[in-house]
This record gives sequence, structure tokens and C-alpha cells, in this order.
Amino acid sequence: MFVDQYSDQLFYRHKKIEDLVKQGVEPYGEKYEVTHHSQSIHAKFTGLEGKTVSIAGRIMTKRGHGKASFAHIQDSEGRIQLYIRQDSVGEEKYDLFQNLDIGDIIGATGEVFKTRTAEITVNISSFRLLSKSLRPLPEKWHGLKDVELRYRQRYLDLIVNPEVRNVFITRSKVIQSIRDFLTKADFLEVETPVMHNVAGGATARPFITHHNALDLDLYLRIATELHLKRLVVGGMEKVFELGRIFRNEGISTNHNPEFTSVEIYQANADYEDMMKLTEELVASVAQKVLGSLKVDYQGRELDFSLPWPRKDLLQVIQEFTGVDFSDIPDDSGARKAALAQGLEIEGNEKRGEIILTFFEKFCEDRLWGPVFVKDYPVEVSPLAQRCRYNPQFTYRFETFMAGKEVANAFTELIDPLDQRERFEQQVKERVAGNEEAHMMDEDFLTALEYGMPPTGGLGIGIDRIIMVLTNSPSIRDVILFPTMRPK
Repeated sequence: MFVDQYSDQLFYRHKKIEDLVKQGVEPYGEKYEVTHHSQSIHAKFTGLEGKTVSIAGRIMTKRGHGKASFAHIQDSEGRIQLYIRQDSVGEEKYDLFQNLDIGDIIGATGEVFKTRTAEITVNISSFRLLSKSLRPLPEKWHGLKDVELRYRQRYLDLIVNPEVRNVFITRSKVIQSIRDFLTKADFLEVETPVMHNVAGGATARPFITHHNALDLDLYLRIATELHLKRLVVGGMEKVFELGRIFRNEGISTNHNPEFTSVEIYQANADYEDMMKLTEELVASVAQKVLGSLKVDYQGRELDFSLPWPRKDLLQVIQEFTGVDFSDIPDDSGARKAALAQGLEIEGNEKRGEIILTFFEKFCEDRLWGPVFVKDYPVEVSPLAQRCRYNPQFTYRFETFMAGKEVANAFTELIDPLDQRERFEQQVKERVAGNEEAHMMDEDFLTALEYGMPPTGGLGIGIDRIIMVLTNSPSIRDVILFPTMRPK
């Protein structure tokens, strides 16, 4: 009758619904007036002992002893034990309780007491079935070999694994703490379009959609950067946006096509100010949410105490590879260095592109941090201001923790003529086949031509920060519904 690994149990639970209806019991009931939750009863037991409470939750365990039974129900805070006796609720209701299944959701009212084993318990005087569960819960969730099932059926993951729920509670607290920090620092939270006429603000392949009424292709945003900069042009000197970003890229432990970022822009600031803002923000969040500046991540400690180290990009590459690009001034020399290191190249790469390839290939995952790596080549930083000391590099930094890039920031490029030249170079790269290169954005250039004040900009990957703060090895562990291949 049911094509499912639990088909027999599904059949019997469907039969139970029919029996309940015949008995006049509604299997999917109305709301239940809840006065307390599990952990509040545990925490306030002294004041609640002997008093009547009403709770609701999902049955997680159940055992009977003749005319008395015990069960544990789980609500949003945790679990608590229930005790029910036939002489307290009557034979009919007791039989109903006996026929309930693991996974059923009930509401119960009774007095709080402690058992002889000192377990805080509610002695039920009445209860009501609120929702009948047709599917049995997994018996050994932790033993499942197909870990992707946890991501596909997150609702089961949350039911059976309390630590998973705690990760997402922490996620919510982290996001709220970021908002609190920025608003306290006088940044204004804004909302910009999710659908763009031009995909820009990052080197990434966009998702494309179509607006029927306008017969117009639109792009899901790959960054919020260019719209936020328009606001700085308009006189909004300190702005941020926290929201979803969409990039048509692969999936890994550090990448999900749909993710959350916060981008922050401040007029009359530079990337040094953004470094200070980054370390202060993350340290504040860690202290507020976790109560410590030191966290364990996968068996190693991360210390967010200020200040964080600052290292030049070329310095880091030389440290890990022995290659000093300051002695390699041209493209051909850089290509030779790449071949000597066994890197596969097409032969037309520029020096700056090879420098970044060296860093990503040999250095990134070895940076435990937290650490700022600064001053990136202009070829790979089309929206950042050139360094005064060397126009081949830009005032850009990335922040690394546990081998993960968690932030990217610039002293923003405000020269509209230089920005146009950079966009034109990006367009050439797109024509040559680089689908991640920037598109030409004439409206953004028009905005810059009206004048943009010196500005520092910062983007932080919220999911990766939360991975570190919750000791989660995969980005899919901190996104409630990660992108999955259809079954």
C-alpha cells in the first residue's frame, strides 16, 4: 500500500487514525494553552514543585508499568519526563496514552514533582493528542551512513539531534549580535535589490532568471556591493546589508550556492579601518554569544583577542612556497614560476593572476589565524583602490580563520576613469571565456562620476563565521536547508 522503508508502520499508523476517529478523538487537534517549557520547569523546580503546569511536545520515549507509564516529551527547549497513572486519568484516557506512538505530539497538564531517582517530572492529570505522527522517527540517527539525509530532512535532524538545534540557535544569536554591533556603531541597515540588471560586485557566475512582463533577463545578486556604494554616493555614509547572496558555483564543505553575507561601507574610511572593524566585530560577537574570545575548532584553538596579525600577500606566499614575487616583475617570469611549482596554466595569465593562484593553491588552507592578508594584485581586485606605493597592487585584504576566507575588504576605488578601465578589462576577459569576470555597469559608473567620498568596504561570510563559532566542519551544518541534488 505504501512504497516506503516504513510501509508496515505507515499502514498501522494510518489504521490508528481510523480507530481514533471512531473513538471521537481528533488526531490533529487545536492549539494547547502552554504555561511552561521543559527547561524552565527544570530551572525553576524549587518554585514549581507541587504546582500545576501545562506543556506540549513530541513523545521521544515511552515505557509502561501496568497501570502507570512514563514518557519523555521534547519541546523547543529540551526534554522532560511525564508520569501518567490510570487512576488519575481514567481507563479510557490511559488506554489512549498507551496507544500513542513515538513521534506523536501531545499537550499535558499536571503537577511537578521529583521521582525517587530525582528526575524532575510532570504527573499528568489530563492530556490531549495534538498531532498524530504517521512516520516513525529513526532509531539510530547517529548511525546513519548517508549523512546527506540529515541535510535533506533537516526537520528530522532537528527532532533527533539536540546539538543541531543548538547550532541554529547560536546562528540566530550571532546574526542578531552583528546587527546590534553595527547599529550601535551608527551604521544604517538597508535593503537593496536581489534581482539585478547587471551582475557585479564579485567575480562569480550568476544565476539567471527572466521577468516575463518586461521580457528581461535578470541576475540573482552575487554581491550587494555596487548598490551599497551607490548609497554612499547619495550621502548615506555608514550602511550595511545582511542577506542572501547567490552564486552559480560548486558545492563543498566551504561553499553553498546560496549563502549569507554582511557587507559594510563607511565613508571617509579605508581598509585599515575595515581591519579594525572586522576584528572588533568578530571579537564582540564571540564574547557575547560564546562568553569567550577563545574557541575550539576541530581540535585546535582560535584566539580572537585583539589585535589580529597583518601580513602582506607576497610575504605569505614566500613563507609557504619560498617564491618571492617581488623579484619576479613580469608575466612571463610569473608563468615560469608557476610551471616550476607544477601549476597548470594556459600560458596567457598575468602576473597578478598567478600570484593569487599561488596563494589559493599553497597558502590559504594553512592560515589558522585569525589573520589579515593584505595588498592584492590589481588584476584580481577590480573594485579596489591602487596602492600608492605600488600601483600593481591594491588596498585589499582578506581575513582567514582555520584555513577559511571569512572576509574580503577594500579601500574602495572611487576614481570613475580607473574603474571604467578596469571594467573594460573585465569585459575582455568575459569575451575570452571567463564567465566569472565583471560585466560593464554603466549606471554604477555614472554614480561614481557624481563623486564618491573615500570609502572603506567590507564583506563577511556569515556562514563561515558561524562554522568556526559552532565547531562545524561543513557549511551545510550551519545552513538550515542547504542546496542538494534532487533524489
